[in-house]
Amino acid sequence: MKTKLLFIIWVLFALEVQAQDRTITGKVVDQTDQQPLPGVSIRVSGQKSGTLTNTDGSFSIRVSEAEKSLVFSYIGYLGKTVQLRDIGKLVTLEPDLQQLSEVVVTGYSTQERKFIAGSITTLKGEDLTATGGSGFNQLIQGKATGVQVSSNSGVPGGGITFRIRGNNSINASVEPLYVIDGVFVNSSNSIRAGLGNQTASNPLADINPEDIESLVILKDASATAIYGSMGANGVVLVTTKRGSLNTKAKINLSSYQGWSEAVNKFKSVSGAETAMLANEAVLNTGLDQKKDPASIVLPFADPSSQPTYDRVSGLFRTAKTSNYEVSAQGGSATSTYYTGIGYLKQESVVKPSDFERFTGRFNYDNRLTDKLKIGTSFNFTRTERALSGSDNNPTGVINSAIFPRSYLPIYKPDGTYARYGSFDNHIALIENLDNHAVGWRTIGNVFGEYTILPELKLRTSWSIDNNSVYENSYSNTLISAGIASNGSAASYETKNLVLTNEQVLTYIKSFGENKKHNINALVGNTIYSKLYETTSASGTGFATNSLRSIDNAAIRSGSSSRSQNKMVSFFGKASYTYDNKYTIDGSIRADASSKFGINKQWGYFPSGGLTWRAGEEKFIKDLNIFDELKFRGSIGLSGNQNGIDDYAALGLWSAGYNYLETAGTAPSQLANPDLTWETTRQIDLGTEFSILKKRLNVSFDYYNKYTYDLLLNVPVPYRSGFSSYLQNYGAVRNKGLELSISSVNVETKNFSWTTEFNVSKNDNKIEKLASDITLGASGRNISILREGYAVNSFQLYKQLYVDPKTGNAVYDDVNGDGLITSADRQIVGNALPKYTGGLNNTVKVKNFDLNVFFIFQQGNKIMNMNDFFLVHGGTQSNIGFLPRQLERWHYEGQQTDIPRMTTFSGDPTINGGSANNYGGNVASLSSRYLEDGSFIRLKNVSLGYTIPTVTSSRWGISRARIYVSGSNLLTFTKYKGLDPEVSSQSSNQNTAGYDWATVPQSRTIQVGVNVSL
Repeated sequence: MKTKLLFIIWVLFALEVQAQDRTITGKVVDQTDQQPLPGVSIRVSGQKSGTLTNTDGSFSIRVSEAEKSLVFSYIGYLGKTVQLRDIGKLVTLEPDLQQLSEVVVTGYSTQERKFIAGSITTLKGEDLTATGGSGFNQLIQGKATGVQVSSNSGVPGGGITFRIRGNNSINASVEPLYVIDGVFVNSSNSIRAGLGNQTASNPLADINPEDIESLVILKDASATAIYGSMGANGVVLVTTKRGSLNTKAKINLSSYQGWSEAVNKFKSVSGAETAMLANEAVLNTGLDQKKDPASIVLPFADPSSQPTYDRVSGLFRTAKTSNYEVSAQGGSATSTYYTGIGYLKQESVVKPSDFERFTGRFNYDNRLTDKLKIGTSFNFTRTERALSGSDNNPTGVINSAIFPRSYLPIYKPDGTYARYGSFDNHIALIENLDNHAVGWRTIGNVFGEYTILPELKLRTSWSIDNNSVYENSYSNTLISAGIASNGSAASYETKNLVLTNEQVLTYIKSFGENKKHNINALVGNTIYSKLYETTSASGTGFATNSLRSIDNAAIRSGSSSRSQNKMVSFFGKASYTYDNKYTIDGSIRADASSKFGINKQWGYFPSGGLTWRAGEEKFIKDLNIFDELKFRGSIGLSGNQNGIDDYAALGLWSAGYNYLETAGTAPSQLANPDLTWETTRQIDLGTEFSILKKRLNVSFDYYNKYTYDLLLNVPVPYRSGFSSYLQNYGAVRNKGLELSISSVNVETKNFSWTTEFNVSKNDNKIEKLASDITLGASGRNISILREGYAVNSFQLYKQLYVDPKTGNAVYDDVNGDGLITSADRQIVGNALPKYTGGLNNTVKVKNFDLNVFFIFQQGNKIMNMNDFFLVHGGTQSNIGFLPRQLERWHYEGQQTDIPRMTTFSGDPTINGGSANNYGGNVASLSSRYLEDGSFIRLKNVSLGYTIPTVTSSRWGISRARIYVSGSNLLTFTKYKGLDPEVSSQSSNQNTAGYDWATVPQSRTIQVGVNVSL
């Protein structure tokens, strides 16, 4: 009875309590534009539990009758406490302008941009993904001042050129340092298969651009010196996406499909034209030899009867691209997370190359206590490349298609593949190439951060970049590479392992009246290790093409190598700001590297900078012109050790010097105990200002970089037993200007138009060099490094004109001796653009958005090796002709730059003689093949439509956008090759600017959709 009575009392009490509860509903919106805010935290005042707003900003929360107010909080907005009696259907939150002031990730810390003395460029992740591409570094093209980015070819996942403020070195690396979520990332190409002299891959294509939240490029010494010996070429800091505290899970789904075609394709003259040109070459040669025209026997009695076989159409295809992404992010009161997976498949417009990538990312942070935070960032990637040789490879697919003469059949009468000279059959290659590179990569770190005092934090982190590439190729007996050896196979495994441990103690404090004094300081250390291992095996002689593994080969061989370098560093940085106007900062880093000589292993890299926010001065404010006006300057040193061997300073002995059956060794490298860092001294002066209520923003920089103590192989007397000796000798200077302008042209409720423009100018000059260094074009030494000139210069015979009377080429007689000899070769240009930049316009009309993006570069030269070989005047008996050969001189008075066809080999020193038209001393090393590579390109146009929130929220979707975009739609250039964005000899940084049977950039149309749940 008592139990029943207690139960009844309990029920009545519960009903009473429930009756006293009430449900509060409403919607939270942005105060400025009334847009709904999903994920706003709402709790009863004085309590920890609560709720979050839905995707449309709506909320519902039960509160007791006794409660008086609700607390609303959201990242980027001012917190707000609202009395229950005042809550209506809409609750507005005001943006926190102070919190929204741009905070930039710099070296090991964050700072507000307005106080930074260094020269930096920041990009949002969405700025990168607006343009299609597999690597995030490729997507920076045209969007950052002082940064030159170009694709070396149109191969998906292929190599790119990335330079920050020019080429600083000759022997050492000119690549910047990439740091992803605090991880030092290896950016060297790991693919070892022979692809001509082309850089086979872009290692940073392993990173999914969709995972990137922001990207910061550090350019001057004040910004990069904190990275010491790895910062001379600039630093790229990548921050990936993370969740936010107290936010519901946000799920993003995206996909796009693309179709690509070559804008221009290789062309050959017809079979009849080939025969006509061959006849003309034989006739002209006979006349040069003073033969009777009637005695000259032409190879083709009737050129018009020669057939034409089209090889080019079988080379190209409409290439398909597919991309799929899914991610989720959110957080509780103490932890945040981001996870994403992606898949990309890209075909090349030239068969049979393609690129495939699977990525997975997991970022997690947890506040274990009020003082201790731990977190992790991990990225997993699997890539697969179908590789195909092209440039500088006679058995490559492109060379095998464009070099054979067009009257020659593709197939033999019995239906088998026909081959001519040293070239393979392009169809045989496309159908039988089996050359794949599979990469597995893990980039990750774990960290712990302890708050000792509110202003003092200690962070420790452990990082890894583990990259393994496995290559397997088999050349069967249907292609040239496998015919002579009855099948050949090769296998390579390349491993790069980077391990990093860092400790950083940070102190940030504001004090004094009105907090006029601000200090941002840190000290730390780094322990760095890089391991490089390779294993290779090869085999020839296979019983059948079905058995392709090397263990089935009759003859087998193998090799392996291993090297490692280590570095320990200590660094410090401090910044002091007074009254939000004046900032002085400085940093220093000390590095010790195992790469250098025992006497010079330590290097010290200091920097200093000043910032004056003149816009905060009363006399500037009284002008009522500037919303922000800042002047800054910096000077400092940074170093370079990348690109040289791990044991470059040691005296080495090598095996293989055997006598009869006795193994032997011999010295292979001289020791240099004084070998030390390349050092770059950089001065930067800049200004930034905003006017018209921050609708117009301008940034301008001048820099002067001087790199000295180059790591250079200096020639030594042969009596030493060596040809060169690695030492610190030489200097390179880069100086330039950078201008960036952004504007809000129109901004209303339903219409906006913004513009972003940037242009950079860089002048490069070798200031000190022991002697000329010639290289490039397979021993033709077209490229040259010479004191007083830029790196990547071209050394050729300068053709002045083609004599309208004789049809022979006339060259510049440099030394005035009346003869054409090797002394008359001269520098006639270089591959470095003088100006680079981009122009981006974004227009939004209600729910529609249109983006139009142009890029440009001016002043660089391209050595057109396709013309070099295929406009040969008849000197290459087994090679066809490009249509440009039809522009040759063939009647008196004709004005042209292509000389008369002949293979005459008379006196090669006569200027204006026919021997030098295509042969002789000139040997086609003529400036007529060097062309202007300047261009303006409509890089991307994108048109999108965002479905109204009112509609999408009915389906549980917070945002949905569909779009169509086009890339490389128009290119304006004087270059006569397929595409001016090319560098087919890119495996050597000093031989840029060649176009040699290279896959061109493609025109791409994409259709995509982005959905957020």
